Amino acid sequence: MTTPQSDTPLPWADAPLTARLVLADGTVISGTGLGATGSAVGEVCFNTAMTGYQEILTDPSYAGQIITFTFPHIGNVGANNDDTETSNLAARSGVRGAVLRADITTPSNYRSAEHLDRWLKARGIIAIAGVDTRALTVLIRERGMPNGVIAHDPSGNFDIDKLKAEAAAWPGLDGMDLVPDVTSGQSYSWDETRWVWGTGYGRNEDAPFHVVAVDYGLKRNILRCLASAGCKVTVVPATTSAADILERKPDGVFLSNGPGDPAATGKYAVPEIQKIVSSGLPVFGICLGHQMLALALGAKTHKMAQGHHGANHPVKDFSTQKVEITSMNHGFTVDRSTLPTDVEETHVSLFDGTNCGLQVKDKPIFSVQYHPEASPGPQDSHYLFDRFVELMRRRKAG
Repeated sequence: MTTPQSDTPLPWADAPLTARLVLADGTVISGTGLGATGSAVGEVCFNTAMTGYQEILTDPSYAGQIITFTFPHIGNVGANNDDTETSNLAARSGVRGAVLRADITTPSNYRSAEHLDRWLKARGIIAIAGVDTRALTVLIRERGMPNGVIAHDPSGNFDIDKLKAEAAAWPGLDGMDLVPDVTSGQSYSWDETRWVWGTGYGRNEDAPFHVVAVDYGLKRNILRCLASAGCKVTVVPATTSAADILERKPDGVFLSNGPGDPAATGKYAVPEIQKIVSSGLPVFGICLGHQMLALALGAKTHKMAQGHHGANHPVKDFSTQKVEITSMNHGFTVDRSTLPTDVEETHVSLFDGTNCGLQVKDKPIFSVQYHPEASPGPQDSHYLFDRFVELMRRRKAG
């Protein structure tokens, strides 16, 4: 394997080496700094999506992580306000940094409102360009996601020993609850629907179903998908009690995606999820919500070596026998061998066989590990929001 050193600039990047990515094992990667200055520590992962870099960089599930983009041209379509995925606009992006192959070019897209470099600066995100991202990806695949420090200083002066020590000392995401950094501070209502070519976003002003969405790091397009499926949505903070949720008399409860270790967040979330499960209401979970629902039902979760991050992951749905191409972003997984007898596996990854979905037998409760809202990603799994609505419709019909 080639060590991803970049001690000389790429041929097209005649720029000084003003950034470093220092891994916990002592590996030092040099490149050109972009975005914010300073340093940040996090877990280094890779994402294989070819589109949607702004949605990826604003996905709260990436809190505590430094994203290596395997697609070489990042920033070429600029940035805009519509493609921001974090629903908590008062909080900065949870992502710690971005690693790029090529320098950011001048934006070329009719929707572009801002150069990505300026957008990164405004959000305090550090980036490094000119890195052999293929070699770094191979390193992560062979050794797992390392802890690292990304640093940007226009002077090009770095205390490498200090950065190495910081990377080695960071405890990592195992056992870390990052949800308080990304959840909303108060409840609010949502009725904006999915984007449509030629008209943009719409409004669902007469929704027949009321859903309470628990925000563990909720993405905006999930809310749009719920609204498009016929739901009036009330978003509540992650620490909201089951009693408060049930007092709102919802037709169903949604458990959102989010960052960090589900077992750590589950210390306060799982007991409330168990009460919601006992209420008999339809429940739908995605990503972290899926993992914590599994914990509430008696299963276990564990850390993955390289995780799943991308928009090209094949998943089989056992209920339809169809294969979907999905968007994924997680570093923890549900241990299928620990699922209790009243819970059945509904989806599985065709990459590595890990669990990607479950449902409770004889109860209107299900969840998936991947991101059916497709922002970014394919739209193969939009049907899951209709499945949730159908469960609420059946319950209301008695």
